Amino acid sequence: MTPLPEHGTPWPDLEHRMRALGARDVKWREGKTAVYVFNAGPEIEQVKKAAYAMFSEENGLGPAAFPSLAQMEREVVGFGLALMHAPAGAAGAMTSGGTDSITMAVKAARDHARAKGQKGPANIVIPYSAHPAFDKACALMDIEVRRIPLKDYLADPTAMEAAIDANTLMLVGSAPCFPFGLIDPIPELGAIAAKHGVWLHVDACVGGYFAPFAAMNGAALTAWDFALPGVMSISADLHKYGYASKGASTVLFRSEALKERMTFDAGPWPLGRMTTPTLAGTRPGGAIAAAWAVMNFLGVDGYRAKQGAVVQAREKIEAGVQRLGFRVHGAPQLGLIAFTHERADTFGLFAKMHHRGWMQGALVDPPALHLMLSPIHNEVADVYLTDLGTALADSGVAPKAANYSE
Repeated sequence: MTPLPEHGTPWPDLEHRMRALGARDVKWREGKTAVYVFNAGPEIEQVKKAAYAMFSEENGLGPAAFPSLAQMEREVVGFGLALMHAPAGAAGAMTSGGTDSITMAVKAARDHARAKGQKGPANIVIPYSAHPAFDKACALMDIEVRRIPLKDYLADPTAMEAAIDANTLMLVGSAPCFPFGLIDPIPELGAIAAKHGVWLHVDACVGGYFAPFAAMNGAALTAWDFALPGVMSISADLHKYGYASKGASTVLFRSEALKERMTFDAGPWPLGRMTTPTLAGTRPGGAIAAAWAVMNFLGVDGYRAKQGAVVQAREKIEAGVQRLGFRVHGAPQLGLIAFTHERADTFGLFAKMHHRGWMQGALVDPPALHLMLSPIHNEVADVYLTDLGTALADSGVAPKAANYSE
């Protein structure tokens, strides 16, 4: 237990202490991390920090007091709806992050099912690769999670359909899933959802602000958004490949009526009723402002360039790790990649790379190294591959190629 200091400390002294505390953190500005941080470069960092600071005291809970935030949120949501081919009348809101967006989508689907007269213990059907945020949401709402095995690293529509019953309120597909960076067969899931009258949610927390620009750049992606009539809601994080400040996400709905199902209308209490669009009460104005500023600063051309750099980084690393003898799981098309070496200890390699200053992810099932790439990784891909080759050699496994980065 640390007691609060009796006397205050001048800011210069505190700043010095804080910089000292951060000295041991991963060097993310140098591209040394492929998880937690989405590094689009110093220019974007400057824009979002300035925008966040400008509105750091404003509160999104009070749109009447802060119409500026309400306007910025409407525009940010509108950008997302347009990018994801939403129909006229679609709606959405900003949230604090992907878990928040997913929770609100599950809540909306539950209330929608209740309004249709659905009774009994509710359940949702999700692929094994779906994010644990669905488990969190269902734990809060006492909903059963039916997690279905994958087929070739993707959601298995046939197996998922077999798990549906009269109390199923939601199917889930990912675009892409976090573990493998692969887009699930959303068209097939949409057809199944329509057949059974079940809500289909697409978790595009990772890909929502990446996939549209990858498609513009020529990637042949599986259809995944509101262009498919079965998709009822989408979660898409702004603080990932939207490059906004944390925490900022969007949850988007096919119609205003569906969006209204997530609204909380609480009371009465001494102040009457309290209506909030999401789980949060106070909502940091800085997160809304930073997202708005970055999206306007980049525009379509800027995002296409940033996402193009990420794809180039992934292609370099994918080719490089294969030359080293790794096997890539599936055929990733966006910014995530997972890869396994049959003759090397995954977690031993993870530790050796961490010792060299690299912070990355690792899968347990199957054991694999995992990267979530940023534009900066296009500049340091060769360094990463050289270090990975050295780590592999230090593990007693001879690489297939001496030139790791060609």
